[in-house]
Amino acid sequence: MRSGPVFERILLKLSGELLQGAAGSGLDPAAISLVAERVKEAADYGVQIGLVIGAGNLFRGLPASRDGMNRCSADSVGMLATVMNALAMRDALEAAGLPTEIQSAIAMTGIVDPFDVRRALDHLENDRAVIFAGGTGHPFFSTDTTAALRACQVRASAVLKATKVDGVYTADPKTDPTAARYRRISYGDALKQRLSVMDSTAFSLCMDNSVPILVFDFSCPNVLRDIVRGDLSGATLVDDGPTELDV
Repeated sequence: MRSGPVFERILLKLSGELLQGAAGSGLDPAAISLVAERVKEAADYGVQIGLVIGAGNLFRGLPASRDGMNRCSADSVGMLATVMNALAMRDALEAAGLPTEIQSAIAMTGIVDPFDVRRALDHLENDRAVIFAGGTGHPFFSTDTTAALRACQVRASAVLKATKVDGVYTADPKTDPTAARYRRISYGDALKQRLSVMDSTAFSLCMDNSVPILVFDFSCPNVLRDIVRGDLSGATLVDDGPTELDV
C-alpha cells in the first residue's frame, strides 16, 4: 500500500500564460486540458488542492496602469480576468474527473460563489479542488499575494509556484551561464539576495506564517505529481531550513 502525500493540502499558483498554449494570448482548450490532467494526477495521490490562476493571458493590470489607465480600474479588470480563467479551468478539471468549486473575492452572483474560508475548507476536506478567483478583491495586490493569503487562510502545507524555470537560481539562468540552482534556500537568504521567488508582500506572508514555497517548472512532465509524492528534485524549496545549492 502506498503512503499518503507529503503535502496534505497545497495551494497551487499557476500563471495565466499556461492556459494560452502556443497562441500567445487567450484561452487554448488543449493547453487547459493538459494543465487539468496534471493537477488531477496530483489529486489522485490524495492531496487536497487549492488553486490561484493569474490573468496574464488575458490582461495585465500593472502595464495597463503604466500606459495611463487608472491603477484601480486596471487591477479590477485583471481580477475579473482571473474569474474567466477560473471558469475555463473548472470545466477542464471536472472533465478530467476532479470535482471543482470556484470562490471569488468579487461578488458575482449566479456565476461563482463568494469566498468563504469555512466552505472552502469543507470542499477541500471532501476532495473537491477550489479555485480562488477575483484576486484579493482589492487593487495593488498581485495573484502571488492572493495565493499566499489563501494558503494561510486554508492552512495549506505549502505554496507550489509554477514557473518557466525549474527552481530558484543565484542569477537569471537565461542570461548568466554561471547561475547555480538552489535545492533549498531559507527565507532570510532569499531576502538578502533579493531573489525573485514571489513578490515581496506574498513572500512576507509565507515567511511570517511559516508556509513553505516550492518553485518548479510546470512544463516538465510529472513534476507536480512527483512533488506531492515527496520527490523535490525538480523544485527549489524555500523555507526556514538551511540553504543548499544543487550539486
